[in-house]
Amino acid sequence: MNAPVESLTGLDLRAEIDRLRKERNAVILAHYYQAPEIQDLADFVGDSLDLSRKAAATDADVIAFCGVRFMAEVAKILSPEKTVILPDMDAGCSLEDSCPPEEFARFRAAHPDHLALTYINCSGGQLSSRLQPASMSGRITVFSGDRIF
Repeated sequence: MNAPVESLTGLDLRAEIDRLRKERNAVILAHYYQAPEIQDLADFVGDSLDLSRKAAATDADVIAFCGVRFMAEVAKILSPEKTVILPDMDAGCSLEDSCPPEEFARFRAAHPDHLALTYINCSGGQLSSRLQPASMSGRITVFSGDRIF
């Protein structure tokens, strides 16, 4: 894409980011929904789980995750020895936020016969078709975000 990265008070941001990336042995991850300017600076662009896997396979000491909170959490789970930085600590996911943990816990307590499955980076419909063996037949399945399972 090579979108322009504008200078801030004469500072070449692209050069400064590259300098810091090298100095701190960092890898920069950008989720698909990030702006083109951010994607152009990233070492990897992709989906959340794939990005975390790619970062885990590097020798980087630092992971800068341009995404949302749960994506950075997954990166830390897969790379516990690495420092994970989330540029915007308030970055969240509206889908994740739509089902608060307390509400989900109450729902599960009220419906113990429901089977709860959690997922990362996939379509609930696709997951359902792959994960429902005959032993689950007839049971109601509830899909949740990965953080609250």
